[in-house]
Amino acid sequence: QVQLVESGGGLVQPGGSLRLSCVASGITFTSYRMAWYRQAPGKQREWVATVTSGGTTNYADSVKGRFTISRDNAKNTVYLQMNSLKPEDTAVYFCIRRTTAGFPFGSWGQGTQVTVSS
Repeated sequence: QVQLVESGGGLVQPGGSLRLSCVASGITFTSYRMAWYRQAPGKQREWVATVTSGGTTNYADSVKGRFTISRDNAKNTVYLQMNSLKPEDTAVYFCIRRTTAGFPFGSWGQGTQVTVSS
């Protein structure tokens, strides 16, 4: 079965950096677009970034210039490098497959908590 395990979250001060990782199993990893989503307390889950199987990336306006999504197909891993973090980036971050129509598909995992605070 498909399994996506996120890691790398933690507590960081504003302006700091974190790198999240998502290790995939049970899928033909290279065949899928992968995406990061996040959900803050009391808010809807929102899309953050996408990387295609070929490495093309796209970002939500709120994170452009600060976040970088990448993938290592040999390791079945997707990364999210987060720089210049802001308190509004505080959320649980999830990795999931994404369709070309813009919909996530599969089951949501536990995610990894990112907290940006002084």
